[in-house]
Amino acid sequence: MTQMILPMIPKGATEINNLVSVFRHETRLTYFVGTYPIYSHGAKDDRMFRLTIAQLVESGSCRQVDLIRTFGIAKSKVIRAVNKFRKGGMEAFFKKRKGRRGGNVLTPGVIEKAQLLFDQGKKRREVSEELNVKYDTLRKAINDGRLKEKGHDEKVSSKSRRDAIDTAASSGMGVACVRTDERVLASMGKLVGATVRFETCLDVTKGGVLCAIPTLLANGLLHGADQFLGKLTGYYTMAHVLLLLSLMSLCRVKTTEKMRGQTPGEFGRLLGLDRMPEVRCLRTKMDQLSGNEGGERWAAHLSKYWMEQEPESVGALYVDGHVRVYHGRLTKLPRRFVSRERLCLRGVTDYWVNDALGRPFFFVEKEVDPGLLKTLREDIIPRLLNEVPNQPGDQELVLNPWACRFFLVFDREGYSPEFFADMWTTHRIACLTYHKHPGAAWPEEWFDKQKVPMPSGEIIDMKLCEMGSRIGSGKNGVWVREIRKLTKSGHQTSLISTGFEVPHTQLAAQMFSRWSQENFFGYMLQHFDIDSVLEYGVTEFPDTETVINPEWREVNRSRNSLQNKLRYRQARFAELTMHPETEDNGLKYRKWLNRKAELLEEVQNYENELKTVKEKIKGVKKHITWGDLPEKDKFLKLLPGRKRLMDTIRMIAYRAETAMVGMLKGPTVDSPQARRLLQDLFMTEADIFPDPEDKKLHIHVHSASRAAANRALSKLFGELNNAEVIYPGTEMQLVYHL
Repeated sequence: MTQMILPMIPKGATEINNLVSVFRHETRLTYFVGTYPIYSHGAKDDRMFRLTIAQLVESGSCRQVDLIRTFGIAKSKVIRAVNKFRKGGMEAFFKKRKGRRGGNVLTPGVIEKAQLLFDQGKKRREVSEELNVKYDTLRKAINDGRLKEKGHDEKVSSKSRRDAIDTAASSGMGVACVRTDERVLASMGKLVGATVRFETCLDVTKGGVLCAIPTLLANGLLHGADQFLGKLTGYYTMAHVLLLLSLMSLCRVKTTEKMRGQTPGEFGRLLGLDRMPEVRCLRTKMDQLSGNEGGERWAAHLSKYWMEQEPESVGALYVDGHVRVYHGRLTKLPRRFVSRERLCLRGVTDYWVNDALGRPFFFVEKEVDPGLLKTLREDIIPRLLNEVPNQPGDQELVLNPWACRFFLVFDREGYSPEFFADMWTTHRIACLTYHKHPGAAWPEEWFDKQKVPMPSGEIIDMKLCEMGSRIGSGKNGVWVREIRKLTKSGHQTSLISTGFEVPHTQLAAQMFSRWSQENFFGYMLQHFDIDSVLEYGVTEFPDTETVINPEWREVNRSRNSLQNKLRYRQARFAELTMHPETEDNGLKYRKWLNRKAELLEEVQNYENELKTVKEKIKGVKKHITWGDLPEKDKFLKLLPGRKRLMDTIRMIAYRAETAMVGMLKGPTVDSPQARRLLQDLFMTEADIFPDPEDKKLHIHVHSASRAAANRALSKLFGELNNAEVIYPGTEMQLVYHL
């Protein structure tokens, strides 16, 4: 018979369960079963602690949950200790660990020589070349503490050290305001713009966004800014502000107000400064830059610059409207239908012009929306005729009657045979859109399978068929090319074009690339918040502005309502006439006769009302000037300055990100994956190592979570390094490492 141990624990011990307890001393831990001691080890001996808890669990004396509750340790630690004991026994806890990898290069002898050279005051590059050791190998050894540069502790700035310095500065000029001399001189007007000066920093927050600087500069971030934007004085220069706004956009900080939640010193070190501007200061700088329509003039300059840089991208231009919803209370903007919300909401309509890849060129803002066709005629086409490069000359157009200047691609809102004919005869501009009134389906045997090269580089199989069609009637009729695509479900998508020179496969590729502009709107809303209000103010419209007469709109609404009611009753009357009841049916015949008489009376009444309304609408002007508009129908215009500047920055940021997507794309990385990879990169920490002697600014980005992502980023960094871009305001070339 087995004798049970009484559930007693020694005085002062902590109960693990009703059988096992532990006595805690300053230097030792002693374990008891009942009142008998069984194990003991040092209080800080983690190896013996893990061995002991593994033995207690394995012997059945304790459960894992008892140990976790008593010692407050992680469950994973108990599981690892038990598994290690089961696999290797007690010996597994005393095996000597293998040394770290990579010791073959920096052997003790090499370490000694390198330290001697550093003690002599030599730089990393000099030591690397003298010992024939890679620069990154030396850097890692310095970061690990195996090597120490002369004055290294004073140069290298860790995140915690920077935080302490920035916080201490708050008692003086403000958080992270450590360049007091320059700030005092700037406040006295003795200094125009702080010097861009980088220091060695480890683990800089969002340091990976510095990888976007080459593509930001290539897309015109600073191009023409000095010429068109307002001048800045004080500590922060124009380059500082524009760089900050673009990096802010790429980091998905969507408004200047949200910059309050960012660490000012960390963002400042991305600019080579002590800190970024405070939010109120940043808004003031934006107002100064965008004053006197500077934002509009700079945006127009960049649009022309982008077209000249890539003239092949303007062969087909995509135009579509985007309603920027306004929820403010400063003015009551007109309501318009928002397709993404399926509601009529107050807002402003922006007509965007993009290329086939979705990259924006410019947009036209319309508080009073005249519609797509009028905006094209009055605002967009005159501008494109002046700005689109490499247009065929008049002589070339005469010699080739089928040549066009460029293509305009839009949706069914722009369908107008009269407009198509006018654009071709007046300007030789080809239009491409969906057929608004396609006829009967074409026989499926007419369709042939075609290889269609898309603007993004993909090749898609489509079943296409083409015929000539005449749309419109009378003098407004025009001959067009009609191309239909047969889908797997049997549906036929019809598109029409007045471009007669290009192959029908190219027209299909251009038309079915409209999704790129739709995706652009969705992406900009989600990631860049293009609908946000950045400036809370309004201004008056000029009295000469032409608007639709509210009285005409009301009469026209009545006319449309009467026409719909009349059309319905005429159809019902015709149906009854075509299917008469015979007199033999008795009751049914009388009901049919009465219903027909009622419909005839209603038709005559509606015809008379419609005639009156049509006479009335002839005497009402459709358009009037803003000055003649009744006061109850007037509204105010939102201030455009700061908003237009920020929208231009967002366009640059989107184009820069799109360029980086092109560098990342490959057999295993498509566009959505590349964008997600870039979003993670922009939020990743990085180490900054300036080398003024070699004129290099080394950016060491922390590795991604996947080997495949690291391979893609290495390819991207190789292309960025080959560009040999100089950081603005310095002579140092940006060099990226992973």
